[in-house]
Amino acid sequence: MSEVLVTAADRAVPVHAIFETEVAAALDAAPPMARALAGLQEFKGKAGQLLAVPDADGGVERVLFGLGAAGVPDAMAFRGLPARLPGGDYRIAQAPAGLDGELVAVAFALGSYRFDRYKKKPAERPRLVVEAAHLESARQQAHACAMARDMINTPANDMGPLQIETIAREVAEQFKARITVIVGEGLLEANYPAVHAVGRAAVPERAPRMIEIDWGRSKDPLIALVGKGVVFDTGGLDIKPSSGMRLMKKDMGGAANVLALARMIMAANLPVRLAVLIPVVENAISGDAMRPGDVLASRKGLSIEVGNTDAEGRLILADALARAAEMDPVLTIDMATLTGAARAALGPQLPPFYTDDDDLAAQLEAAARAVGDPLWRMPLWKGYADALESDVADLKNDPDGWAQAGSVTAALFLQRFAPAGPWLHFDIMAWNPRGRPGWPAGGEVQGARALLRLIADRHS
Repeated sequence: MSEVLVTAADRAVPVHAIFETEVAAALDAAPPMARALAGLQEFKGKAGQLLAVPDADGGVERVLFGLGAAGVPDAMAFRGLPARLPGGDYRIAQAPAGLDGELVAVAFALGSYRFDRYKKKPAERPRLVVEAAHLESARQQAHACAMARDMINTPANDMGPLQIETIAREVAEQFKARITVIVGEGLLEANYPAVHAVGRAAVPERAPRMIEIDWGRSKDPLIALVGKGVVFDTGGLDIKPSSGMRLMKKDMGGAANVLALARMIMAANLPVRLAVLIPVVENAISGDAMRPGDVLASRKGLSIEVGNTDAEGRLILADALARAAEMDPVLTIDMATLTGAARAALGPQLPPFYTDDDDLAAQLEAAARAVGDPLWRMPLWKGYADALESDVADLKNDPDGWAQAGSVTAALFLQRFAPAGPWLHFDIMAWNPRGRPGWPAGGEVQGARALLRLIADRHS
């Protein structure tokens, strides 16, 4: 991505971030032109409102940016700033006390993101002058999130299993991590039968694979990161309607988010060891596709009846979580675009997470509030576990309809394969269906920054 955070500029337009109660004083100190414009544009300092005051040469002399009602300042409000600014350099000249400068820089960089890979002439982006002490961390977080959003936004013809492997190799090389990749029939020999079964219908050039990155010192506590990497989900033989397939390029959003989180952890050089496990498949249709009613083997040894070939993400995660369990991690995190039921429950902006560990949940919720990365805890309600029982296998991938809570039952399925000890499961959308300033329509990183803060708080 182009750099939108700098430490110096020849001329940087001052930005005055103010609450509604501060508007009158700000306008009193401003030129008459500013007062006139404020009246014409009904600038009241409401959250997200912007008033660009022109100078005598037709440029921008200063910017007033509304923060809404007075209270605790929200650094993430600055995500909405770059989308409202013309190109050029800016600096925060006035802001409420207590704002975290690094978090403001992160917010501005996240709000500057645009997916322009296929655009003939990308638009100029505004830049923010920040303190040198905040630059590196903010840039690393922004770059990791931009990488993940680019991956999610890129259509499946240009973001297949090989491309995800290539990006994973680039991340591993950048941070001197070790990487292994098992492809195609090698998955059976290496005991990843469920990953193979889901991905075997794809053409050979898009063969399924298991990516494993190992980073850090052996003496440090091991954290396992598992991400669902379905590069495109047709639904398999239980084929989706065309409307259901329209956004299925984003079904590798869990893998993208996990790679972003791993990259941020490695860039921060946190004193942990990482095992990054990413099963990557295309859920395609061919004569070799898995069928409804098939019984699959899994790495853990549990047999799984396939009730619905469109519930494939939990199958590949089952093998990856079983691999994580063999490593005895102190914390396991999996991220997946797993169910539409999660969106029915909480919508696209508030991803749910699951855990049985109350202390861990409280720590994560505090981390999410601290960095402005919203999450919501959902229950691992054991009363629905019976819905996963199968008459012919150890369990099935499509729960009985009476349970209804599709995101909860998917989490209960994964819990059967997850390592013992602290475990977090995220059922993310990884997508903004409606664009708004700072959150353009398209791929999104959800939960990764909160997890970065959680891991830093627990292990720094």
